[in-house]
Formats: sequence, C-alpha cells, structure tokens
Amino acid sequence: MSAQFKGWDDTIVALATPPGIGAIGVLRVSGKDTFAIINAMFPSKDLLKQASHTLQVGLLQQNAVVLDEVVLSLFKGPRSYTGEDVIEISCHGSPFIQENILQAITMNGARIAKPGEFTQRAFLNGKLDLAQAEAVADLIASNTEASRKTALHSMRGGFSSDLSVLREQLIKFSAMIELELDFSQEDVEFADRSALNKLIAELTMSTTQLMNSFQLGNVIRNGVQVAIIGKPNAGKSTLLNTLLNENRAIVSDIAGTTRDTVEEILNIKGVLFRLIDTAGIREHTQDLIESIGVERSFEKMRAANVVIYLFDVNEIDEKILQVVVDNFTKENIQYILVGNKAEENLTEIKERYVSFKDCIFISAKSNTNIEELKEALITKAISGDIDSEATIVTNARHYEALQKLNMSLQDVQRGLDDHIPSDLLALDIRQCLHYLGTITGQITNEDQLDFIFSKFCIGK
Repeated sequence: MSAQFKGWDDTIVALATPPGIGAIGVLRVSGKDTFAIINAMFPSKDLLKQASHTLQVGLLQQNAVVLDEVVLSLFKGPRSYTGEDVIEISCHGSPFIQENILQAITMNGARIAKPGEFTQRAFLNGKLDLAQAEAVADLIASNTEASRKTALHSMRGGFSSDLSVLREQLIKFSAMIELELDFSQEDVEFADRSALNKLIAELTMSTTQLMNSFQLGNVIRNGVQVAIIGKPNAGKSTLLNTLLNENRAIVSDIAGTTRDTVEEILNIKGVLFRLIDTAGIREHTQDLIESIGVERSFEKMRAANVVIYLFDVNEIDEKILQVVVDNFTKENIQYILVGNKAEENLTEIKERYVSFKDCIFISAKSNTNIEELKEALITKAISGDIDSEATIVTNARHYEALQKLNMSLQDVQRGLDDHIPSDLLALDIRQCLHYLGTITGQITNEDQLDFIFSKFCIGK
C-alpha cells in the first residue's frame, strides 16, 4: 500500500449487488482481517486452511444464531481484485438477510466501505492504474454496445498503453537532458535535438488524435441530442412515434397540438439518441401556452447536437427550404433535411428538390425510408463504425489533462526552436510528464482520489 495514503490497512465490507429482493445477494469483504472475521462466523470449515480461488459452502452465523446458508468465494492477496485478502459472500437475496450479515461483519471488526473504495484499493495496490480504474465505473454505467466497447478497451489497458508509450519516450529524452545538466561546465549534448524534434512532433500528433476522439467519446458516453423541428403539422410527432415504434407523442391534424417538448431515447447501432419532439414553429400565434412551447423549441434547437428539419413536401418549396438551410449554416447548426409525406410521386418530388442533395424523403405515417434516416443520424454522430481496438477518450478529466499536455509539448517545441538552455528544456519536459502522470495516476493526491472514487457505487 502506498505510504502516502494513511488508514488503508483496515477491513471493509459492502453489498456488491443492487439493493432489493433477488435470488441472491453478494457482499464483498476486503482487508487484512478478512479471513479472520469471516472464519469466526463460518463453523463449517477452517477458512485459514483453504486454498485461494475456491468456493466454500456452509452456514454463516453470529453468536450461535444462523444467519443464512451461503457460498464463500475466497481470494487471497495479492491475487484478488483489490490486491488484499477478499471474500465474496453469496447469500439469499432477502434485504433482511443481507442487512443482518452486514451488521454481523461490522460488529466483528470491519467497517462499511466508501463508494468506490474496493477499486480505489485496487489502484493503490497497483492492480489498476487510474485510467483503468475510472473505466471500471464507465463499464458499470454503460448502457449501449458502443459505451461497453470503449470502457472495456480502457479497462483492459488500451488507453493506458497508448499513454505509457508516450511517457517512456519522453522519460528517455528527459534523462539525457538531465545528464547534460551534470556536465553543464563542459558544454556537451547527450540528447539528440533532431531526434527530440521528431519525437515531439509524433507526440503532438498522438495527443491531438486522442483529443479529437473526445467528441466521439462524449457522444458514446452521453448520447446525441436530436431536436426534431418544423412547421405545425409537418409530422414531427408521427416521426417520433415511428422512430420509437410506439405512440409516445400525441398526433393530431390540429396545428399547435404539441405544446411542450417531448423527449425520448432511441438506441441506433449502440449509440443513444435523445430525440426531442418540439412544438411546431410558426411566426404568429395568439395562444400563450403554444408560444411558450415554441420558445422552448428554439432553446432545444440551439442546444442540440443535430437538428432534423422536417417539412411537408406538399407545402414547402425550394426557396423557403433554402432560407432554412442558410440560417442553419449561419448559426453553424448540424442539420438533416427530411421531407415528409412523400407517399407518392417520389421521383417527381426528388426532382423538385434536386439542389438539396442530402435531403431524405420519408413517409413517417407509412414508415417509408426511416432506416435511411437512422443511417444519416449515425453518420452525423460518429462518421462510421466504432473501432473496439481504438482508444476513444470519454472522460472530461482525461481530455483536460491532454489539452494541458498538448500546450506543454508546444512549449518544448518552442524551446527547441529557440535553442533554450537544457535546464529550461528539462522543466518543460517534466511538465509534459506531469500531465501524463495525472491521467494514469503516477501523479495524484488523496483528495483527488477521494473525488474520483466518490462517483463510484458502493461495493465496487
């Protein structure tokens, strides 16, 4: 255990499964007294004599009172998740039974674990680096195939491996430059400046690629906000219902039926799209409630990642559509043009809007070309398939550290260009190493760790 973190040698316990009634519940115990505490409650066998990574079945009791018949999973440190002695207790899923076992274990010397404390101990004991530990929380929270892939890649060390390569190369040159400082009176250079120039260029490119992946990572982690806008009766609510394959929004021929925004979530190829059906936008309305709904539509449009502009092909001509496109372009809004109610004469309709090459023509009512619209949404969001072997930055803390790393690399490059002394160059390189270390945990402090792991669930 790292000497800089005090008070981490006690024994902790927590429920590792969600609270509530189920077939089984699992309690996790970790720490130096784990086997002694549970052994005193388990008369069936002497756990101190059992091999690691075995299952033991028997009665768990406290003061001769049987609590439950359980299965114990034994993991002796350092061959465990936390690196400490760990026992996982599988009991029946009654909240009453689970609480009784929890209380008995704490009465025998353990304490209730803080959120994320098991994973925090795994980090402190060198079982995971900080980026991998944070990926554990992302994996638990993953709700799509895309978020599972990216979290699993990071948890298995993919992101850390990329950073490790960068760090090792920088450390090599840092050592050479530090050596120059020992021979400063002799005016010698041990570090090849041309090779360092090449390395800094490569590191800057790698860092930039990781930073650029954050936009996709944010989409994977938080989903894509999609506002469906258009004039009243364009078919926005019908489109929402068709995309969701359920009657979520009220559909009516009466203009202004949708008075407020309606939000739903749609999973397309592992990416979450947060669809927002807005009130129909028209310039003049005497209805106060409808006017409030229209204003909220504008707010949602400005906040959305992508806007679907839905128009009735029987009402909107090319000139009006061009004004809409010009406004979107001026406001730098990502948009998809969708012509609705194209049930008949599709060839003629496409010829009428031939100047709008990316326009998609659908019939929300009859479910025509809806798959084409979904493909367009995916293209706008991620521009292709998600590579499970590629590193995608999804964590805002990592992104901020990469930004600072990028600026520090630029400082190194300017120093090389200006031929600054070795001691100043060494300072800039140390700064780069510092920001790399904050991501993986080589550079950290207890307050920072407490903040990061407090976001975890209790029992992990």
